[in-house]
Amino acid sequence: MEIGSKIKRLRLKKGLTQEELGERTDLTKGHISQLERDLNSPSIETLFALLEVLGTTPKEFFDEPKKNVKIVYSPDDQTIYTNEEMKYSIRWLVPRSNENEMEPVHICFHEKGEFKKFEPSLSETFIFVLKGKVAIEIGDTTYIAAKGDAAYYDASEHHRLSNAHKGMTEILLVATESYL
Repeated sequence: MEIGSKIKRLRLKKGLTQEELGERTDLTKGHISQLERDLNSPSIETLFALLEVLGTTPKEFFDEPKKNVKIVYSPDDQTIYTNEEMKYSIRWLVPRSNENEMEPVHICFHEKGEFKKFEPSLSETFIFVLKGKVAIEIGDTTYIAAKGDAAYYDASEHHRLSNAHKGMTEILLVATESYL
């Protein structure tokens, strides 16, 4: 295992210089450089300090990357659920996306269609309106987004989506932390 290259990737992902990482872990820039080039091995204490600053756990750090991870998903890979009573259909664009940090879905609302009311959570939600208009109720406030509009909100209050258009409305929704 190349510990140094993993440390460097995490440092770059965090947008830190070797000097900044060194300052946050009481190490010199030279020591960070040696660790990243695998010229020196960190002590357990040093490694744990580095991982804390880099925002990862020892388990995540030492887990081997997933092999053969699929990148492109066709319609055959996707799952569709239709709720006739609430007048909507939802298509999960990435299989098992509820296991990931983001969950992208395509939602179609028929006229007067609405989605269930969600409890407050730590989720963040992005919506892009492909067709029609969607009403976004967050707490006691309702926002309207039309074709071409984008919306972004945290889900810290009760929230619900519904069709605000006479006819079909389609949206692309990406949520963090699965709650769909």
